[in-house]
Amino acid sequence: MSDPELPELRNGFHFRGGHPALDLVATRTGRLKPIQRELLAEPDDLARWLVAAGFTGSPLAATAEDLERAWTLREAIHAIVDSRLAGGQDAPTDIAQVNAAAAGSPAVPQIGPDGQARLQGGVTALLTTLAGEAALLLGGDQAARIRRCEADGCAMLFLDTSRGGERRWCSMKRCGNKAKVAEFRKRKRGNA
Repeated sequence: MSDPELPELRNGFHFRGGHPALDLVATRTGRLKPIQRELLAEPDDLARWLVAAGFTGSPLAATAEDLERAWTLREAIHAIVDSRLAGGQDAPTDIAQVNAAAAGSPAVPQIGPDGQARLQGGVTALLTTLAGEAALLLGGDQAARIRRCEADGCAMLFLDTSRGGERRWCSMKRCGNKAKVAEFRKRKRGNA
C-alpha cells in the first residue's frame, strides 16, 4: 500500500508514514496544537482515503459504522505508538482494539484483468486488512523504528527505513528542508 514512488500528498491526504497504519494516524492533523483537524469527517472521506492509500482502485460505499471503526483503529494505533515513544507501556484496551479490528475477514488479494493485484472486499474487509498490517507492524521488529518527526510543530509518525536508523523528519522535502534552512539561518546569524 505505501509506495515510495507515489506522491506524499494524494487526494488531500498525507502519506509520509511509510506504512498504511501510520498514514491512517495522519488523517487527524494538528495533534500538537490546541485545535486538531479531522480529515476523515464523513464516510465518503474514508472511501477516498482507502483509494488514495492504494487499498482499492475505486471508492467503495463506506458507512458511519465503517468510519467509527476507522477512528477507533486510528486512535488505538496512535495511543500505542505515542506511549511507546514516551517510554510507556501499551494500554491493554488499545491492544485489544487493534486485535479486535484485525480479527474479522480481511480483503482478498486478486489479480485484475490489467495484471495488477487488487484487494477485493468491502470497506470492513479493507479495514480488517489494515488492522492486520498494524498488528504486524506494532508487534514486529519494525516497531522499534517508528519515529515522530522532529520538526517543530509536526506530529507525523513515520517508519524509519534508513540504513542507519537515524532519520529525523517525516519528509526531507517538507520538514527536513525547513529544519535545515532554519539551522543554516541560525549559523549565519551567529557568524554575523
